[in-house]
Amino acid sequence: LDKVARQLKNYKKTPENGVALFCGNISKTEGQSDLRLWEIIPPMPLKTRIYRCDKEFVLQPLREMMKVDEVFGLLVMDRKESAIGLLEGKRIELLQKMTSGIPSKVRAGGQSSQRFHRITEGLTKEFYKRIAEEMKKIFFEMPKLKGILIGGPIPTKDEFIEGDYLPTKLREKVIGILDIGDANESGLKDLVSKARDILASQEITKEKKLLEKFFETLGEKPGLAVYGEKNVKKALEYGAVDILILSKNVPKKTAEELKEMAKNKSSKVETVSVETTEGEQFYNLSGIGALLRFRI
Repeated sequence: LDKVARQLKNYKKTPENGVALFCGNISKTEGQSDLRLWEIIPPMPLKTRIYRCDKEFVLQPLREMMKVDEVFGLLVMDRKESAIGLLEGKRIELLQKMTSGIPSKVRAGGQSSQRFHRITEGLTKEFYKRIAEEMKKIFFEMPKLKGILIGGPIPTKDEFIEGDYLPTKLREKVIGILDIGDANESGLKDLVSKARDILASQEITKEKKLLEKFFETLGEKPGLAVYGEKNVKKALEYGAVDILILSKNVPKKTAEELKEMAKNKSSKVETVSVETTEGEQFYNLSGIGALLRFRI
């Protein structure tokens, strides 16, 4: 604890994504002490605080973080409020809530209907601009952003999209526009629930592209793609594997062994289904393959 406390004093402020500190005695000789400390700045913000004294380090939050290589932006909105969020794996995070300040339909002090309408329309457009600007700040430079889902009442969300408030780069990322009643945190959950088919389609598209690349490489540059447990293990031992591809139907014990080898060689691991023609063809080819960094 003293070693950890001294390390923490080196920080003038908490790192943006948080920090994970691990300290323990690694001495193999009983009665002797060899205290070591490991410091990890995670690639994404840590969402949990853990203090644990145990025989083993708690690594699950970091491992889960490393599994998420794609995220989806979320927006639910109406003319009164909006909520911007992020879907990371199965976790939904609320990032920003906004309100428009648009008055209710009851007109004040004898305002004419036309004048009141002009005021509310102007405020609505300003609100849309603020939402777009906030989305730009959050999502524009997000490297893992796979797509954006937008939900809201029928006229509101359509006005926002068709009004070209979003930059072209973000507008091209919109993969779904859905009817949602709530423009709050609950609405974000409804949006993800209603978009399940869209998200599943995105995952299948990703699988198809990966396997198409695998089969293309196997045919045109056979030295840079291998398949079968024996050949893939050999490539992993040489550190030649860039992407290890495993079918979901590969026996669990075999898959875990190959994943551990890939982890030790800093190889990326992708798991594919058998729900597509390419996935079924890959499974019939052993369900184990790899794209290589170099020929062996």
